[in-house]
Amino acid sequence: MASASSSSARHLFDDSKKRLCARVGVNVNNLGELFLQLANTKQPFIYFLPQIMHQTLKNFTQVDVVSDYSHQNLQKMTLILQHVGYQYDVMQDSVNHLDYLKEQVTAMER
Repeated sequence: MASASSSSARHLFDDSKKRLCARVGVNVNNLGELFLQLANTKQPFIYFLPQIMHQTLKNFTQVDVVSDYSHQNLQKMTLILQHVGYQYDVMQDSVNHLDYLKEQVTAMER
């Protein structure tokens, strides 16, 4: 039971890592396209610098927020996994007690 939760937690973490990597890739591609546009324009680079800085900070903030959410979700999944492990241990103890009780009942029936 604990291994199933562990694999699902890993799957969710891998999924968020893939989404984060895809988002970073899109940002890098957008930056490349922007530099190509700047290279083809006749206006000086200084004109575009505030716009570039604004968009870069906006994109960085978005990636930072996604990263924070991913970290928080990973912490929650770790806590859930720990609780599932505790529940599994309690169920195992209950099963062991049932075997002991069965032995006592059969001993009493003799």
